[in-house]
Amino acid sequence: MGIKTIGIVTPGGDAPGMNAAIRATVRKALSEGLRVFGIRNGFAGLIYGEIEELDWKSVSGIMDLGGTILHTERFENFSDPENLATASEELKRNRIDGLIVIGGDGSLKGGYALHHFAKIGVVGIPASIDNDIYGTDETIGFDTACNTAVDAIKNIKDTATSYERIFVVEVMGKKRGFIALHVGLTVGAEAIIIPEEKFDSERFAQELIKGRKKGMRRAIIVYAEGAGNREEFVRFLRERTGFIVRESILGYIQRGGSPTYRSRLLGSLFGEKSIDVLLKYPEEANMVGIKDNSLTITSLKVVINNEKPINLDLLRVHRDISVFKV
Repeated sequence: MGIKTIGIVTPGGDAPGMNAAIRATVRKALSEGLRVFGIRNGFAGLIYGEIEELDWKSVSGIMDLGGTILHTERFENFSDPENLATASEELKRNRIDGLIVIGGDGSLKGGYALHHFAKIGVVGIPASIDNDIYGTDETIGFDTACNTAVDAIKNIKDTATSYERIFVVEVMGKKRGFIALHVGLTVGAEAIIIPEEKFDSERFAQELIKGRKKGMRRAIIVYAEGAGNREEFVRFLRERTGFIVRESILGYIQRGGSPTYRSRLLGSLFGEKSIDVLLKYPEEANMVGIKDNSLTITSLKVVINNEKPINLDLLRVHRDISVFKV
């Protein structure tokens, strides 16, 4: 029979560029003669029947908006059988026979669980500022988050220079250090700390002391939030070096804001491609992505069962051109 009606859902954390993906998905689906329903508030909205039909006008003027017009909510227990059963019934009630899931690792896992339970075709669109999704070189929102962090650290550097201070700047990345690595390299940070690489606090302290003797008057250390206890690290540096060490947590500003050109481009490309994939493989669960500047298709099962490797060569490059060798 083929796909006739699709649903679009944006569970979990939001990412700039999601709206570009929603827009492209809706318009491509409509051009293929499909009905389109938006599921509000993530998987919770699927449980509670918060579903509305979308048309061309529904996605007009949303390209430059951050966040997601469908809104989102975290639902940690969505994959429990009773929740999957309720979600499956809602899909049947609305005659939705294909689902587009736009989100990060947890969202894609939920989409795969629903595919397996409800026997519905699912296509995942990787949207996460953390850029930690296997099967794609880049996720929607990563470029915007990095640019936001770079702009913020530029302002912090001005203050660090004026006051001759050491700043530890925490960026998002509870489990992975993609943002910290890319941002740290491009802002000219003296040091980068990520979860994937062990670091020696004593060695950091000694590098700061040697740097000060060489005339260094300020330092920026970019710190991924999942790398360890930041407060303890800052306290150690203060006590061990005697220097004034400040800390700044960039937090949720990295999630918001108008998406960059790159995030909008990926959203548009992934959204349009997702409908082609769903129509071609209506009984499967896949994810669209990008590899070496070409769009790709990867089994969702493979995506959720593998960890994306981080490019530690970037850390080597940083160390080669940094005063610090840590």
